[in-house]
Amino acid sequence: MRIATTAFLTDETITPVRLARELEQRGFSGLYLPQHTHIPVSRDTPAPMGEPLPREYGRAYDPVVALAQAAAVTHRIAIGTGVALVAQHDPIVLAKQAASLDHLSGGRFTLGIGYGWNVEEAADHGVEWRTRRALVRDRMALMRALWAAEPTAYEGEFGSVRASWAYPKPLLPPRERVGAPPLVGPRTLIGGAAGPGLFAAVAEYADGWLPIGGGGLGEALPELRAAWAEAGRPGEPLVIPYAVHPSAGKLAHLADQGVEEVVVGLPAAGEGEVLRALDALAEFL
Repeated sequence: MRIATTAFLTDETITPVRLARELEQRGFSGLYLPQHTHIPVSRDTPAPMGEPLPREYGRAYDPVVALAQAAAVTHRIAIGTGVALVAQHDPIVLAKQAASLDHLSGGRFTLGIGYGWNVEEAADHGVEWRTRRALVRDRMALMRALWAAEPTAYEGEFGSVRASWAYPKPLLPPRERVGAPPLVGPRTLIGGAAGPGLFAAVAEYADGWLPIGGGGLGEALPELRAAWAEAGRPGEPLVIPYAVHPSAGKLAHLADQGVEEVVVGLPAAGEGEVLRALDALAEFL
């Protein structure tokens, strides 16, 4: 089983360069970084992880910038967003950023995406909360038009793009979809709670699912695989539990369910504390 990591990296923590080098040297498989552009001080939305909201949420580095640093000093580890809040991005710019980072890293980039939880943060980006999932779907389709091998126009509910020259292209080959054009772009995973809507989205325009913690997979996986098959996708979706607190028993249980990669959480802390956390994870590598 591959063991990747995630952490809120900020101006107060270990640097992306130092952490990435340590991960590669120690044999970890990847680094995923979260995103919050800002945290409005006046907020009615309750934090899903509980209040008060941890300090690092308002201090996190932009993940694309930090991951570019990590990619530049490593050769093997995967890099990814966990997760990019697509509704808060200009999709033409995000498509260029994702393709550039994937190309410069030699195809090591995973685009983990999510719908967000902070209503006030999204509102400052002009996002209407009730339509954010449809907005993400539309923006992903526009991005795929820019990632296509030939200039491809897209006209959607929320945005459009003319047929354009848009290079570089992500390096992952197109993935087959029966009755639909092949899926293009970097490896794409959707984070969120299990349910028919999320599983339909995974089957339509992603490569897999990022479930937080990995609990309840026994009940959820048959539903996800059924949605995948119904959408005409060959094989099985990737399932990569995220922010896992590992134990030997938990990892064995996940392996029995077909999980081949997990993402374990690291503290948003200085170098010494983070390196001690990596030491404690060594038994699982």
